[in-house]
Amino acid sequence: MSSVLAAAGGSGVELGQILPIWSAIPFVGMLLSIALGPLLFPRFWHHHYPKIAIGWGLLLAVPFVVAYRGRAGYEILHILLADYLPFVLILFGLYTVAGGIVVRGRFAGTPAFNTAYLAFGALLASWIGTTGASMLLIRPLLRANEVRRHKVHVVVFFIFLVSNIGGCLTPLGDPPLFLGFLRGVPFFWTLFMTPLFAFVGGLTLAAFLVVDLLLYRKERREGGIAQVPIEESAAHARFRVDGLHNLVFLAGIVGAVLLSGIWDAGELDVLGVHLSVSGLVRDAVILAMAVASLRTTRKELREANGFTWEPMREVAILFLGIFTTIIPALAILRAGESGPLGALLKLVETPAHYFWATGTLSSFLDNAPTYLAFLTLEIGRIYPGVPEAQAIARLVLEHPYGLEAVSAGAVFMGANTYIGNAPNFMVKSIAEESGVEMPSFFGYILRWTLPILIPIFAIATWVFFS
Repeated sequence: MSSVLAAAGGSGVELGQILPIWSAIPFVGMLLSIALGPLLFPRFWHHHYPKIAIGWGLLLAVPFVVAYRGRAGYEILHILLADYLPFVLILFGLYTVAGGIVVRGRFAGTPAFNTAYLAFGALLASWIGTTGASMLLIRPLLRANEVRRHKVHVVVFFIFLVSNIGGCLTPLGDPPLFLGFLRGVPFFWTLFMTPLFAFVGGLTLAAFLVVDLLLYRKERREGGIAQVPIEESAAHARFRVDGLHNLVFLAGIVGAVLLSGIWDAGELDVLGVHLSVSGLVRDAVILAMAVASLRTTRKELREANGFTWEPMREVAILFLGIFTTIIPALAILRAGESGPLGALLKLVETPAHYFWATGTLSSFLDNAPTYLAFLTLEIGRIYPGVPEAQAIARLVLEHPYGLEAVSAGAVFMGANTYIGNAPNFMVKSIAEESGVEMPSFFGYILRWTLPILIPIFAIATWVFFS
């Protein structure tokens, strides 16, 4: 790699035109480690994933810096300061603030209640994030269905709708869209996906209602829920939400993100990287909101939510490795048809291709870097040689369905597996702690993803991207 990078540095040719495909091996290794580590060696992975992430990062960074010196240092600093830190801060802010809000009450887990609850959760996810909504809403749903004999499907569809599909309407909803926002996609552009969200979300909700009705009626016939009459449970439900002051902090985060998208306050040079002043203000406000939530929220409220820092720590460490190792892959994709992936670009042409290509990888890798990779690939193919900010601005205006395909593929198909999106595993773990026997990795795919989600995505492709 060193000789190749040195050649690129001396020739003045765009980096992505010189780098071979194998320079992305650390990135692929990082993603495969995330996908397979928890499945093949869970105990080792749990204790040593920080070392694995740092190891892959150093495998890229050391030869990159040795061979390419100043430009390599700039590329690493740029992606860490301009992409990684804002990415982690928005997750940290939403995770922290949402973790201080506790929904209490004993509800009746009827098909009508469950369907309405999932619909509400899907809408909420776009404004407090799929991670925040999942943390906030999964435990009340489990309590509502604790007397149900069949409840695995409730958790599975929660993952489908709240932890994934529901996050598509704003950059706050899911990390891939926030990365797009950082790259220049307007904040409110994602509302362009409202018809697609309503279509896919509506079909998924309808499928859930059918399944839940069938299982609920079966339980009633078998006497599986007779021990706690639905009428009595509903009558004594005492709904309340504690920690409501955290809504002020949520509003502060939303306002800061919105402001950063419309306020042009110039740029500031930080270690040679040009960062927007509005972006720095946004990050400072998000951090302030999170600290304020920690200081003003009673400890017992977070304990009631089962709040711990481990999920946030894991995300921060793993994404440090991802963002470091992704640099060559992004450079190659940015080169468009003049780079080593030119042949691949010729195969991925239509919005339908981008929807399924992005979605398939998002199912088994993390959807945030997958989105970034295919967004870069798309603008590299359509606007080769055009600066990224200008290319994205043109993509929004000239090829909105192509951008929608990449966005929807990353967000929606993160639901296809447990590893497609960070909240999926979190919800699975909470459900299992509550006594729900969740399906295995492949059981989830075979019993739920393939018969339900894949047909819905196929229909959506025909309606929106054909």
